[in-house]
Amino acid sequence: MGRMYEALRRLEREHRGPGVSAPGPAQEVNMLSGVLREPVEVEGTRSAKVQVSQESRLVALNDPNSLGAEKFRALVTRLENLRIQRKIRSLQIISGKINEGKSLVSANLAVTFAKHGGSKVLLIEGDLHRPTLATLLGFTESTGLVDWWSTSAIEISPSLYRLNDLPLWFLSAGAHCDQPSEILQSSRFAGEFTKLRASFDWIVVDSTPMLPTVDANLWSRLVDGSLLVVREGIASVKTLKKGLEALDNPKLVGIVLNDASEFDRINYAEQYYGSRQKISGS
Repeated sequence: MGRMYEALRRLEREHRGPGVSAPGPAQEVNMLSGVLREPVEVEGTRSAKVQVSQESRLVALNDPNSLGAEKFRALVTRLENLRIQRKIRSLQIISGKINEGKSLVSANLAVTFAKHGGSKVLLIEGDLHRPTLATLLGFTESTGLVDWWSTSAIEISPSLYRLNDLPLWFLSAGAHCDQPSEILQSSRFAGEFTKLRASFDWIVVDSTPMLPTVDANLWSRLVDGSLLVVREGIASVKTLKKGLEALDNPKLVGIVLNDASEFDRINYAEQYYGSRQKISGS
């Protein structure tokens, strides 16, 4: 996996181009004010309660003391730091193939941003070909992105739902769509997405695998960065490189290695969060 990581880092640098000099003090102030400004209120949203099963592996909600939940908190901390350096407010979660866990990562990441990062977060079910995020969340409302597109509604905000009184909003895929690219490359949706960016600290898009559809490339034009999910033993390095090459500007911010090992998960909560033990000695 080390060779894969270095290959992907090298490929991302080639797409990003040569590095730029470190910003001066005035530039740093502008970057901070641009990234950390208060989000504006989003009007017309609704509330929804979701019931997440224990089998969903949504550890950020169901098992906050687990090692998996701690890993997502560590990831959020790194992304918050990166947000200041690179002015990132929106991410798409991508993968090389299906079944790599991008929807699970998207949901856990968004919940962790909202619960532990203190951020106002929008989670978007951006895979309009094979939407699974609503099912994972136990979300039962029927209207979503495709429904907004199919009507004459101007604002997309009435299609957003606040989940379980958290600072977390959800935009589902909604109805079936035969041509998602028509929506994602439209100026109408681009305009609404720009408004949403101003309303949230973070936008997390559960996107598509990089191949064979063009959707991940279309999302990459809208978001500030891409987070690649790789499940050990699923996509080859060749497939991942080919997928990244298919993106006009991948803006890769990191790689999440999913199901890499079992690393002593069994007693993690008891060992770390359990009661203190008296330590004797001089």
